[in-house]
Amino acid sequence: MPLATTASIVASAHGGACAFNIITLEHAEAVVVAAGREGIPVILQISENAVRFRLGRPHPLAAAARALAEAAPVPVALHLDHVTGDALLYEAAEAGFGSVMYDASRDPYETNLTRTEAAARWAHENGLWLEAELGEVGGKDGAHAPGARTDPAEAAAFVAATGVDALAVAVGSSHAMTSRSARLDHDLIAALRAALPASVPLVLHGSSGVPDDELRRAVAAGIKKINIGTALNVAFTGTLRDSFAAESSGADPRARLEAAREAMATETAHLLRVVSGRD
Repeated sequence: MPLATTASIVASAHGGACAFNIITLEHAEAVVVAAGREGIPVILQISENAVRFRLGRPHPLAAAARALAEAAPVPVALHLDHVTGDALLYEAAEAGFGSVMYDASRDPYETNLTRTEAAARWAHENGLWLEAELGEVGGKDGAHAPGARTDPAEAAAFVAATGVDALAVAVGSSHAMTSRSARLDHDLIAALRAALPASVPLVLHGSSGVPDDELRRAVAAGIKKINIGTALNVAFTGTLRDSFAAESSGADPRARLEAAREAMATETAHLLRVVSGRD
């Protein structure tokens, strides 16, 4: 089916909408296969870090993801994640992305506001849905304060001034967690939801470290888009590690990659069910 939009998937989601960060073709295949098995729409995300890994070129992986999306039995959207500079933002539409997360959260509040307002204006002029971040979600390359929390009044002012379509908030999660031990501030999530227009969804970054019950409670409290990346990498690398430990000979990587892809698909399917309220 045609490539869906992030806006449509988030708006129509039963419970929350899952957005999975992809790095390789195997990541993208695993997510789309799992979404098809579960019959749940999904968002494929390519981060600025992933673009850097792909030799600084967003187009090849985006083109592969788009081809998979168009062949999928469920709606699939393509999102450009954690863009910190305007040059990559300006490539988004041409590369096939329907939405962008523009991340100026390392900057002081006023600079974040000014840069994000300009990014949102450009995005809307070019048909893109724009997500921003306020409150510095922990764990990203040591730049984000782990104990930071987003203030509801500041969030409301920020959204009104910038015109963003969605807001990533700091409520206790951290990027790159490999253990699922995070505890979220559900009262704060509810306060943020009450402070913002209903048309502006709340986004949870760093969701790989959040246990299933905490994810369910976060969605119930008002989180609408759930970003997940590290959980897939844990499944992928763990399966490869076990494969090499069991049998270190052989040159053909396909059997190992197939097993790793299936491990990611299994994890993806589980998280889709949890976030959508079907598990």
